[in-house]
Amino acid sequence: MTPLLEQLSADFLPRFLAGMAVNFEIALIALAIGLAFGLLLALGRLAGGVLGAIAASAIALMRAAPTFVVMFFLLNAIPRDATLLGAPFALSGVMTVALSLVPYSAAYIADAGVDAIRHMRGGSTAGALLFLPNVTRAFFVLVMSSSAAAAIGVTEGISVILRQAEQLQSLDERLVLFALGIVMFGIPLQAGFVLIGAVQRRLGRAAEVSDEASA
Repeated sequence: MTPLLEQLSADFLPRFLAGMAVNFEIALIALAIGLAFGLLLALGRLAGGVLGAIAASAIALMRAAPTFVVMFFLLNAIPRDATLLGAPFALSGVMTVALSLVPYSAAYIADAGVDAIRHMRGGSTAGALLFLPNVTRAFFVLVMSSSAAAAIGVTEGISVILRQAEQLQSLDERLVLFALGIVMFGIPLQAGFVLIGAVQRRLGRAAEVSDEASA
C-alpha cells in the first residue's frame, strides 16, 4: 500500500473529492427534475381512464430506457453550438448526464408517489411518509449511476480514479486503486442505504399498525 500511496498524485484526494461532488450534483439535478415529472405522472396514473393509461405507458417506457442510450442521444441530438432565441442552448456534460438519468428518476418517483398518495388517501400518514426514504434511496442510486459521466469526459469520481490508474505501472497497483475507489464510494453510500432501510422498517411498522387500527 505504501508504494502505491507514494505514486499517487499529490492532488489525487482533492481531485477525487471534487469528482464525487460532481456525482452528487448530477444526482441532485436528476432527482429534482424527476420529482417534478414523477409526481405529475403519479397523479395521472391515479386519475385512471385514458390519462391513467398514457401515464402508465410513459412510466413503463422511462423505466426501460437505457441511461447510456439516452445520454448519447442527447449528446448527439443537440449541437454544441445550438441556440434558443439567440442564447446558447448547448447542454454541458453534467446536464447531459443528469437528463439521461431523468427517465429512471421520474419512473421511480412515479411508482413511489402512487403508493404514497394511496396511503395518504387511506389515512395512513406513516405509509405516505415512506415516500421520503424511497426518494433518498433513489438519490443514492442516481449517485452510483452518475459514473456514466466518465464515458463522455466529465470529471467525476470514477474518471479521476481511471486517470490516476493510467499513471500506475503494475496491474496489481491499479487493482488496489480500484478497490480503494470502491471503498471510498461504497462506505458513504452503504451507510446511507443502511440508514434508509432502518427508517423504512420503522415507518413500515407504523403503517401496519395504522392499517390495523383503521380496519
